[in-house]
Amino acid sequence: MLKGIPPQFHFRITRTKLFLFALTLIAFGFGLGGLDSGGEDTDIGSKMVDLSLPERPDIKFPTVNEIDAVSDTLTNIEAFPEAETWEPVTVRSGQSLGGIFSQQGFSAKTLHTIMNISKDTKRLKNIRPGDLFEFQRHEDGSLKRMRYAMDEDRYLIIDHDAQKAVAGFEARDMTTEITETSGTITSSLFLAGKRAGLSDAMVMDLANLFGWDIDFVLDIREGDRFFLLYEKIYRDGSFLRDGEIIGATFINQGQKFQALRYEIDGRAQYFAPDGLNMLKAFLRAPLNFAYISSNFNPKRYHPILKRVKAHNGIDYRAPKGTPVYAAGDGKVIRSDYSKFNGHHVFIQHANSIVTKYLHFTKRTVKKGQRVKQGQVIGYVGATGLAQAPHLHYEFLLNGVHRNPRTVSLPKADPLGETQLADFQSKAAPILTQLSRLESASMYATNAGSP
Repeated sequence: MLKGIPPQFHFRITRTKLFLFALTLIAFGFGLGGLDSGGEDTDIGSKMVDLSLPERPDIKFPTVNEIDAVSDTLTNIEAFPEAETWEPVTVRSGQSLGGIFSQQGFSAKTLHTIMNISKDTKRLKNIRPGDLFEFQRHEDGSLKRMRYAMDEDRYLIIDHDAQKAVAGFEARDMTTEITETSGTITSSLFLAGKRAGLSDAMVMDLANLFGWDIDFVLDIREGDRFFLLYEKIYRDGSFLRDGEIIGATFINQGQKFQALRYEIDGRAQYFAPDGLNMLKAFLRAPLNFAYISSNFNPKRYHPILKRVKAHNGIDYRAPKGTPVYAAGDGKVIRSDYSKFNGHHVFIQHANSIVTKYLHFTKRTVKKGQRVKQGQVIGYVGATGLAQAPHLHYEFLLNGVHRNPRTVSLPKADPLGETQLADFQSKAAPILTQLSRLESASMYATNAGSP
């Protein structure tokens, strides 16, 4: 038994002694090898070979006391400390940080100190069920370190001791992979997307990308195909969510459409290979909708009023609370509530264009406010003269109602000469990958044909 030495170090010390002893034996062997073999010659065939080793200097062997001295020295070397583990705590419904601290045995004083470090720590008052806290402790059980997932890619880190507490941020391990997939439409884009492994949101992103050129309600045909490159984002080694579309090809009724992602001033936009913007100055549909429940029809029979009354817009059926976006840049000329329109918003745009949005459950803009295309202006509801949650959307040109689905919309500006050269350089490998994906898919289809 090794007195005064923790048991976890016994093996380490014993192993050291054995190693030193082995060196001693090796050294002793070399010493023997240097002894004279008697000077005899060995006959190998007809040639005499001298097998004697060259003389070696005398070797001093370590004593037992010297070996013990080395071992004693090793006992004073501290073992490498193991990485401290985190104690996870998931916030339950109705639970506060104060309740968590009390449950963990941390003092109210510690909590007060932490909450007053900075504005970032004050946000800990608004924790939600499912949020994750992790703790490390001092030897006496008090709080040493705490971390909280402040947002998707950052931890809020708090170091605490008896003298002070400091807060900072630590990046989470985020990685992005480019995924490719393809699909063939048999009944709908949605079902084809699901078969290709796409989320509902990614299917809608794909539809919105080509929504200016393809009417996904009327123009889709069986046999239409799509080819898609998009991001998958992982956090701490686990899948988190889908990212952005990198590039896409859609073949509709034999006509090919392509869209490629390109950043301008840090903002991602999509362009055709020739540099034309995939987006127009106006959104064709100002929301992600489930389906069209009523088309533009000047002679429609009203289901509630029970008489012929022109339907001067499009009804987009969508769940209550679905965000509605401004179809284009403009100024809010009306944001109000009425018996028939419910909560509604009217926007004046350039070129004598007005868009109207009816039946919101909630409005988010005020009269006189400037808005940008894609800005949320309200949420789908069923206020006013409405039977179910939907958005009634109207498009007026020079005071005349036009069909929002068929009216010619102003185009966004194309890329300039300098930007076009940079875009095409960056787009080239994406187009190559899309072409390869299309060829592989077509080959697989043909190979499977009888």
